[in-house]
Amino acid sequence: MVLIHHQQQQQQEEEIVRRERGKKGMRVGKYELGRTLGEGNFGKVKFAKHTDSAQSFAIKILEKNRIQDLRITDQIKREIRTLKVLKHPNVVRLYEVLASKTKIYMVLEYVNGGELFDRIASKGKLSETQGRKLFQQLIDGVSYCHDKGVFHRDLKLENVLIDGGRNIKISDFGLSALPQHLRDDGLLHTTCGSPNYVAPEVLSNRGYNGATSDTWSCGVILYVILTGFLPFDDRNLAVLYQKIFKGDAPIPKWLSQGAKNLIKRILDPNPQTRITMAEIKEDEWFKQNYTPTNPDEEEDLESDDTSSDDEVLTIHEVVCLSSLNCLSMSCIISCLLNSVIISSKSLVISSTC
Repeated sequence: MVLIHHQQQQQQEEEIVRRERGKKGMRVGKYELGRTLGEGNFGKVKFAKHTDSAQSFAIKILEKNRIQDLRITDQIKREIRTLKVLKHPNVVRLYEVLASKTKIYMVLEYVNGGELFDRIASKGKLSETQGRKLFQQLIDGVSYCHDKGVFHRDLKLENVLIDGGRNIKISDFGLSALPQHLRDDGLLHTTCGSPNYVAPEVLSNRGYNGATSDTWSCGVILYVILTGFLPFDDRNLAVLYQKIFKGDAPIPKWLSQGAKNLIKRILDPNPQTRITMAEIKEDEWFKQNYTPTNPDEEEDLESDDTSSDDEVLTIHEVVCLSSLNCLSMSCIISCLLNSVIISSKSLVISSTC
């Protein structure tokens, strides 16, 4: 019966999509959806424009059934909870979250330059001047996250976007950790991240400091930016991990001595002696033409209460989380994932919250 009910919901939404396309294109709340920017295992990312301001956004559309089937509910909760507290020019912004019976819509900052990975793969390494500028922004963004108690844990070229002004934006916080994820020893213990970028202490299964392991990943990114290839690579994971444990990355002769020294200090396999974020900012090579990026303190995007959009509420039962400040973020997200319908006028919370 549940499956039949879910299929009926999907058919209703598909019919609405077809009708909307015949007008101005599909709309979700105050956003008009456009082309698909990307597609993953449990949803799509679409270009969108705010119908009042014409401002561009990227909307991540998550299928609730896929989230539950893949057992990544906690990952989605973590990403939403994390992004709501981060406001920095070098971190992708989450402006609001909307939901229907079958989907969750994350309204994100639109970054039009694509992934740093694609830039390096297509055009090769950057000059030290170009690479240093991007690395300075990366360190500013990551150290800001650490100051907010957020550890990314999956920093890699694919998760670093570039905007039209050639500024970087850190994205994808699905594997991030918060202070409540620390164990009694004050360390994180979940082994996660991408093999080529993961720090040796994460692989050791004895606990690790999230800030220190993120620093290692930033070092791998710097290495690739300046050389065009990975410092540690092998098709055999066991061999790759041995290389990471040794930390003996080949340093090209063409790099300046300052760049070589910084890379060696970051890719130190001993987390106790590895350079810290604060020390990186004091490094002579790093400080060249360095202007620290200040966090954004502006308010979230102002939007009308979605309950005023009768058509959207009637058809999609969309809600705006920003209007529900009286509830904890964890409770709201749980309700969204469990298909509990919430509105600012008629609040319904299930016992699962």
